[in-house]
Amino acid sequence: MNGVWGITLRGMEARKVEVEVEIAGGLFAISIVGLPDAAVRESKERVRAALRSLGLAVRGRVAVNLAPADLPKEGAVLDLPIALGIARAMGSIPDIPPGIFLGELALDGRLRGIRGAVAAAILARDSGIPLFVPDGNLEEVSLVSGCSAFGAESLEDVFAFLRGEKELKPAGEFVPSSGTCSPDPDFADIRGQAGARRALEIAAAGHHNVLFTGSPGSGKTLLARALQGILPPLSTDEFLETALVRSTLGIPFDRGMKPPFRTVHHTASIVSICGGGSTLRPGEVSLAHRGVLFLDEFPEFRRDLLEGLRQPLEDGRITVSRASGSVTYPCRVLLVAACNPCPCGWAGDPVEKCTCSVPELERYQRKISGPILDRIDLHVPVPRLLPEELVAVEDTGAEPSAAIAIRVRNARELQRKRWAGTGFSCNAELPERMVKRSLMLSADVRPFLSSMAERLRLSGRGISRVLKVARTIADLASTEKVQVPHVAEALAYRDGGGRS
Repeated sequence: MNGVWGITLRGMEARKVEVEVEIAGGLFAISIVGLPDAAVRESKERVRAALRSLGLAVRGRVAVNLAPADLPKEGAVLDLPIALGIARAMGSIPDIPPGIFLGELALDGRLRGIRGAVAAAILARDSGIPLFVPDGNLEEVSLVSGCSAFGAESLEDVFAFLRGEKELKPAGEFVPSSGTCSPDPDFADIRGQAGARRALEIAAAGHHNVLFTGSPGSGKTLLARALQGILPPLSTDEFLETALVRSTLGIPFDRGMKPPFRTVHHTASIVSICGGGSTLRPGEVSLAHRGVLFLDEFPEFRRDLLEGLRQPLEDGRITVSRASGSVTYPCRVLLVAACNPCPCGWAGDPVEKCTCSVPELERYQRKISGPILDRIDLHVPVPRLLPEELVAVEDTGAEPSAAIAIRVRNARELQRKRWAGTGFSCNAELPERMVKRSLMLSADVRPFLSSMAERLRLSGRGISRVLKVARTIADLASTEKVQVPHVAEALAYRDGGGRS
């Protein structure tokens, strides 16, 4: 007799688990084998109570085997297949058709939502078998086109379906939310900072990393939060990628197709940002995939944590390795970092006076290594506005986010068409092999860039990133070839923070 199919998660991947049950005579006991974690071992109490709520009393020695035996099993996702396996072994339900069954059981038999439903839907679709999930997961499994999925409210509903007494609710087709909300904050509400606004437009258009340097209260955090309002909506494939990461952690997704925006405090641990732990879960850098990762007070983050971001920022993926194995998560993020110019925060401020000594200033700037700075495309100074500028009541005259978002969307569309078939969608994603021969440079760009790179002492990576930013600036101007003014502006942002 075949077992009942469930799943366990290994990173973002769902692995099939076959639940086999044997009931023998003797005093009542339930044993679960096959590398279960604490949540799986505790399922025997939930399963017994849920079956009792349906009038099924479990007697004898019950052995539950989770195969394959060498694959660690975690979470309460196996409650439903274990209950079905026991009920079938008792003869209370007929043979179970091929399918994957998921769900955490309440003591009264209700099915609670589980994490990893999107990964399970992908597995069920690729295996060509139906998926049965709690009603609370029905909307997210509808993201996976081609998956035959059904939702149930309780264990009683599943029993009735298997006996042919009731039909379960099928998953519908996912329809993104059509409602739009006003960006908050809007670029029109930001006073001054024309250079920073322009840098954010370039960053959004090409998915380039940004570093803001300015005194406290200059508007660095406000600018970073305004960035989300000009980013183009996610494509269907990108939305599925972000939903898959969030489903792995059981986090609800936004139906509005907005790119994620994650803010991390500087006291965060390496595991919380990069991922890991005993269950190899994704971190903040993966939750921000296809969106923005905002790190305020950038130099205050631990040095080893910042160095741990070097490879993910370059490759767009991060491999988490532990003694129990390794998994790879996507992390194609737009990094926005903000920092003060010095420990006291007032270096170069028009009002306050800096009190830092030269050694203190040098020690502060050394907190951010050269390799990390080399991976940030736009270094942008954010000067503090004067009091009379802040209290002025007249209209700022700045462009609203909606107008900037149109230009960003048009530039992104040019990039998608240009890089179609390469696996890349933004200029910032291009590998080194494609940069110098695929960006369509005008004839006078190379000698100009060569002389400027020597003067600014740019590394090879720095030169490549300047060219990518220049390509984005040309796309915003709808110019076919990258010209010297585009490169000059890109170089200005490279040296704009005074830290490269």
